[in-house]
Amino acid sequence: MFKTEDNHDGKKEQVLYLVFGGELEDVTKRTIHNPDEIDVVGIFSHYSSAYDAWKKKSQQTVDNALMRYFVIDISNFHQHDMQRK
Repeated sequence: MFKTEDNHDGKKEQVLYLVFGGELEDVTKRTIHNPDEIDVVGIFSHYSSAYDAWKKKSQQTVDNALMRYFVIDISNFHQHDMQRK
């Protein structure tokens, strides 16, 4: 079951977090060297679960200084209109 939160309109919205990682081009930037090799860990309905997954993957790759994992709140993503011309 996914978590929901009240938005400012009083409606319930689903809260989702994406955990993913990849090897960076440079440790001072967030540009992933090869986007085709992004490691998608998963989508989580609670931040604590996403954090735990992020921490586990980050610790597994601690020896690679260029490898980074991220937790992104995707609750407010925009659905693209597939029928646009």
